[in-house]
Amino acid sequence: MDKAAREQLARHVLAYAEGDRTEVGVYSENGALTRFTHGMLHQSVASQDLTVRVRAIVDQRSGVSQTNVLDDKSLHDAMQRAIALAKLAPKDPRQPALPGAARYGPIDGAYVPETAQATAHRRAVAAGEVLAVAESHELWAAGFVSTGENGFTVVNTDGANASFDGTDAAINVKMNGTDSSGYGEGFSPDVGAIDAAEVARTSALKAMSSREPRAVEPGEWTVILEPAAFAELVSYLGEHFSAQSVDEGSSFLSDGLERTYTGETITICDDFANSFAPGMPFDYEGAPTARLPLIEHGVGKAFVTDSYWAAKLGRANTGHALPAPNAHGPQARNLVVDSGSKSSDQLIAETKRGLLITRFWYIRTVDQKQTIVTGMTRDGTFLIEDGKVKHGVHNMRFNQSILDALRDCELSNVQVRSASYAHSVVAPTAKLARFRFTSGTTF
Repeated sequence: MDKAAREQLARHVLAYAEGDRTEVGVYSENGALTRFTHGMLHQSVASQDLTVRVRAIVDQRSGVSQTNVLDDKSLHDAMQRAIALAKLAPKDPRQPALPGAARYGPIDGAYVPETAQATAHRRAVAAGEVLAVAESHELWAAGFVSTGENGFTVVNTDGANASFDGTDAAINVKMNGTDSSGYGEGFSPDVGAIDAAEVARTSALKAMSSREPRAVEPGEWTVILEPAAFAELVSYLGEHFSAQSVDEGSSFLSDGLERTYTGETITICDDFANSFAPGMPFDYEGAPTARLPLIEHGVGKAFVTDSYWAAKLGRANTGHALPAPNAHGPQARNLVVDSGSKSSDQLIAETKRGLLITRFWYIRTVDQKQTIVTGMTRDGTFLIEDGKVKHGVHNMRFNQSILDALRDCELSNVQVRSASYAHSVVAPTAKLARFRFTSGTTF
């Protein structure tokens, strides 16, 4: 459904409203993915869905119902279920008013028709380019190519009416040799901006360069994290910028704003208009989303709110609601790390001894408040000596406070978007002076 059709459907459902306040959200999704491995395409899938979600607020009680069956009876029943559930829910005296009407500016580059119209053949051609690179280097490749579009519309009885349409394309490539592997990726709203062969060559070079890996001793190392690794590390700070986490004491920002938490090179913003990852200019309640500096030159500056947490804490609503109610509170959806002044090659050249890390794997939280996480390196870990990348090393497990690591950090002058099923972050390459590895592996 396009914007006009979603808005028409949302208003049709809203006409069934009987509660004090009602919100209707319409979510459309059309995505496709082609997987490849061992020289062949082995899976091509596509899904298309449209969901209507109703939130009814009755006497400070909230109920939610949703359906993807769009006949009048099913839509009316969804509204009635939301109202019935609201009447059974406990009263929340802090239940705020819903956001009202607002203006939202257009987001350049968020929707690219070429991506929305990409065919299975186009994805197969891209996958074929990857497999050709793998064959030419006597490696085998595994990964995927995906394209899709999504749309969201929210209307409510207080006057909000907001719509957004976006597209996204991605490629994920792992090249495998007998004793080594390499990784490459690409993400963009514009499928034409993704060069499958170049991503394949990058991952193949890493796999070949890391052959016959050698062990190095665990301990404290200087590391250079390529964007895929650095972005995933930064993503674990995302929850800390939620008003709920701050209020409940699980965020490092619970210790207060205007305090220094990282080195002065670190500035992290929430920016829905960033050209690498343009996103919704409003949240899932229809409130305008603010572009915020969260950490500015190492100093904690802000956390994000929604209508509920803004009212509870007496702060402005920054427009970062997830579909309400939920267990997570408001969330920063578009993390961007400012770039530095040096090239990635210069960061390497100025490193006496360290490790170059392509990506991390299986990161898990050890201590939320202290931002301590554990995980492993993967798909391209290299020793740096006297400013040169020498050879591949066996993967290593780390146990590290993210904030501690960011207290002595240099950043490259080029930003890249990196993403996974759980995050999307725009970040440069990062050089961290101290990063603690606890053990090595045999691979």
